[in-house]
Amino acid sequence: MNLFSGTIARLERGLAYSSVKQKVIANNIANVDTAGYKSKDVSFNKMLQTEMQLSSSGGESRHPKHFNLTSGETNPKVYNRMYSVRENGNGVDMDREMANLATNQIYYDAMIERVSGKFGSLTTVIRGGR
Repeated sequence: MNLFSGTIARLERGLAYSSVKQKVIANNIANVDTAGYKSKDVSFNKMLQTEMQLSSSGGESRHPKHFNLTSGETNPKVYNRMYSVRENGNGVDMDREMANLATNQIYYDAMIERVSGKFGSLTTVIRGGR
């Protein structure tokens, strides 16, 4: 019997994605003045595509249009962006990085809220609804 039905594992992968993205954004900001530095990013779409390929390669689903997100271990992929912003070859756009930082913070807070809610529900069940 799977007590958490994969929810905690999915939330954990979401938090791992957010953590890697935070580190990449911080690294980009730290290298804003480094000549030749190419900014990096973490692709949620690439991670989702990997999950979709894993789900289509095996495993059962409750509905043909549902993805089986519990199969396999996926890690967020970091890649270089292919553009230069400045003459020195530096590819960090500070406005974009700050916007990405704010977006990632909102995503992280939402994931933490869901994990907290899940554990709160389990606590309520353990206490017998009190």
